[in-house]
Amino acid sequence: MKRVRVVWKKGPAAGRIEVMNGSLHSFGIETGDGIAEIEEWKDHGEGPLTLVVSIEPLYAPVGGKLLVSIVDCACPFSFFAEDVHEAYPIYMPDYGVAVTSAADFRSYEELEADIKRRGLRTNLQKLAEEPEESFEAASAATKDQPCPIWQGVSRDTRIFESQVRGRPSNNFWEPPIGGSALQWDWVQPRQHATEVGLPESGGKPVRYYYMVGRGMGCTDGVVRKLEEGTLPILHTEITDDEMVYTAVSFVSYESRPLASGSVDGTHYLLADGYGFGHMFTEAQAEEREILLQGAAISGETTVYYCRITAANTGSVPRYAWFKNLIPNAGGIPYTFEGSTGFAHYSDDRVFGVSKLNGRPLQTEESAVLVMPGEEICFEFYLPHEPVSRERALRLSEQNFRERHTECRAFWEDKLSRGAQIRLPEPRIEQMFRAGLLHTDLIFYGQEPEGTLVPAIGIYTAIGSESSPIIQFMNAMGWSDTARRGLSFFLDKQHENGLMQNFGGYMLETGAALWCIGEYYRYTRDLEWIREIQPKLLKSYAFLMDWRKRNETENLRGRGYGMLEGKTADPEDPFHSFMLSGYAYIGLSRLAEMLTELDAELSGQIHADAEGLKADIRASFDEAVARSPVVPLGDGTWVPTAPPWTESRGPLSLYTEGGNWYTHGSFMSRDSMLGPMYLLFQEVIDPRERAADYLIHYHNELMFTRNVAFSQPYYSTHPWVHLKRGEVKAFLKAYYNTFAALADRETYTFWEHYYQVSPHKTHEEGWFLMQTRWMLYMEEGTTLKLLPGIPRDWLKQGKRIELQDVHSYFGQFSLRVKSEGSRITVSLNCDPSRGPATVQLRLPHPEGKRVVRLSGGGVYLPDEESVRWDDFGGEAEIELYFEE
Repeated sequence: MKRVRVVWKKGPAAGRIEVMNGSLHSFGIETGDGIAEIEEWKDHGEGPLTLVVSIEPLYAPVGGKLLVSIVDCACPFSFFAEDVHEAYPIYMPDYGVAVTSAADFRSYEELEADIKRRGLRTNLQKLAEEPEESFEAASAATKDQPCPIWQGVSRDTRIFESQVRGRPSNNFWEPPIGGSALQWDWVQPRQHATEVGLPESGGKPVRYYYMVGRGMGCTDGVVRKLEEGTLPILHTEITDDEMVYTAVSFVSYESRPLASGSVDGTHYLLADGYGFGHMFTEAQAEEREILLQGAAISGETTVYYCRITAANTGSVPRYAWFKNLIPNAGGIPYTFEGSTGFAHYSDDRVFGVSKLNGRPLQTEESAVLVMPGEEICFEFYLPHEPVSRERALRLSEQNFRERHTECRAFWEDKLSRGAQIRLPEPRIEQMFRAGLLHTDLIFYGQEPEGTLVPAIGIYTAIGSESSPIIQFMNAMGWSDTARRGLSFFLDKQHENGLMQNFGGYMLETGAALWCIGEYYRYTRDLEWIREIQPKLLKSYAFLMDWRKRNETENLRGRGYGMLEGKTADPEDPFHSFMLSGYAYIGLSRLAEMLTELDAELSGQIHADAEGLKADIRASFDEAVARSPVVPLGDGTWVPTAPPWTESRGPLSLYTEGGNWYTHGSFMSRDSMLGPMYLLFQEVIDPRERAADYLIHYHNELMFTRNVAFSQPYYSTHPWVHLKRGEVKAFLKAYYNTFAALADRETYTFWEHYYQVSPHKTHEEGWFLMQTRWMLYMEEGTTLKLLPGIPRDWLKQGKRIELQDVHSYFGQFSLRVKSEGSRITVSLNCDPSRGPATVQLRLPHPEGKRVVRLSGGGVYLPDEESVRWDDFGGEAEIELYFEE
């Protein structure tokens, strides 16, 4: 028997008690003016109310916890009976209620005073008192996870993955012979996610191994970086005592120039099929089969070019060691030909061309004496698939330096076409630019026009996971690439309007509509919306039919009018808040897009969207009432919510038992696929009380250093922090997430913290969008500038420049320069679409007070911002701080 006392500061007029996994033995009113009978009470007074409740647990194993719910009252809530403790009572000041043991006779005011006397703080309150987070602090506290790198020519699925010794490999596959890949440096041809097999390997994957230096030792001595910190040209330095090996690698063609007009690309259906998790309708599968039959590569293949210079930095002669390419660590028979430097499976199947000091490499393994201050050069050229002897001879004639210069110009040209951003933190600026090229590298399709696959690492496109990549491209002015990526979802749409491309996921239709709506907000491309309107309406009808199937009375408060289905990898076919939230925001954007094309239809869609929103909110509120409250660091307790309506509370609390561990965490379904999405999906306002509860209990139960576990970019809380003006909390999440998930040298992202799935551009896309939000966010008719930047970015002499970036209000440019006690600003917005209001946050590094503003606008000291109402499109201001 469990006896508890429920103490209200001012009792609700009526209510009812429910017990799960147990039974209500008895309850009565101890303090108050009312009556209690069976499971209900009615209170006639206006003052305090105390209930004494006795609960009998079920003695048979039930696979869940004893949960008590106080419902049918103004502030319904639930609690685990086992959580009630006299020393740490359940205390909910927003509800004016506390729950303690029956032996505790303190009033609500006495309980509250005792808790406040302890001076406790929540995690977020403590965070707000700390210095702002930085990469240096975050990297010192989080794991360093080097990642394999992908290189290619963009649009073309014939890419290469590579890694150097002692660094983690993509752990989906290890070589069949020769031991661990960590013994070697290696390069592996891929058709996007598909590891290339050959007839000589029996169709199994082929990875090419090589080695420079003396081998694996007790020191690391490896440093990698991208060219200019940005371009997909890899520089690797290996220090082997006095010998320093410097490698440069990139991907180009056999002999034809690499230029914007020379890339043919891969048909999007072929590319789609090379990605993990792809799904085809019967007609799409048949079309792809025809394309495969005609896809014998004619002309040139892609080639991995690598040049390794060994320099003697010592005072006496030293030897340099090289081992040439070897397929599968010796697992496939091959021949090395010293007269040409060719490695081949047969006379007309050459897989490698190698040189030493510009001449054919004569032996597979070499030790070459290098004089002090001198260097020697080892090169190998690896075609994506073996080539004929004739083609190998042409390949051997290529000049590495010329191909390198050409490759550099190719990628620089891509970067020059969009917005230009200069930031005071070089790492972030480099990651911003490198990220754009990383995403473009695996946007597959044919050139110069047509549908592109917005792939996400080893996976094919997903309506949800591809969205941040597409939206970032829009922000950078790459609207054509973004539109071509969105066309993928429309071209693969099912006849019934469903959009589904990956692993049985059911959320893609709503997510794709939302992303198309975001594209429209950036571009106002009404002609394209007119062109694709029939497909959009097909998806609208599909979502409405889906919703109608769930408008049954037995689902009232339990998913009525919501959508049911699998949202991600776990097989959870429930009424998920994330799934229905994407449908809502997708329909909301659809109504917005059709406003000018069909006002009446737009109004109908808007009404349908708002109806769905109301049903989602009704089920959410009911779920909160029936989910257990949990403690925070300041002694208060807050309500929680499940990821779907069929459950009570976070699955990780095991209210109803179950086995929920997945993807490296007990928290995965709750923090990555849970109700927090409703804030991002515009169902719950980020500033309302429900958002307070969500953000606090997620932080304390499900995050560390304000970062979610496993696949952290699935959590939307950094966006929520910015919307709420919680800059320190945002920066804590921002820096700690990428410090541990992205390669600190090459900026390539893993998918998970347990090193699986490299070059994961979905994660990189959200990092890029978080950086975009840090620099600018829209809110209604207001453009908020620099809402999340660190104070350090405005130290003396530092600059921030955004040139021709794109927003919902069109294109704009911003230049900010700090001169210590003065900050100068230049701002230009598109006069035809500019925002009604602009708010520019300019936080002084030392928090100094503003003494004068010249040039216009109004200074808001509490928000450290300059605000312009009725903004005219241009502003030049100077902000002066106290000396």
